[in-house]
Amino acid sequence: MVENERTSISELPDGWTESRIRDIIDYYDSQTDAEAIAEAEAAYEDDGYSVMLVPCDLVPQVQALISASASPGSD
Repeated sequence: MVENERTSISELPDGWTESRIRDIIDYYDSQTDAEAIAEAEAAYEDDGYSVMLVPCDLVPQVQALISASASPGSD
């Protein structure tokens, strides 16, 4: 993306604002390579999550399962 190019987003998910998005972009843009590597390595050490390879054609189904399990009232 060209630095002066602006993208307009008309609708954001609940809880997201343009300011929040800019803060996240700034956070990752200002990370050193060492900080980014440390953050990625820490994610693999979190016992509450699993990392796996998923075939690209199954990603939408996996996302739907994750969304359904995170929805209020889902068991």
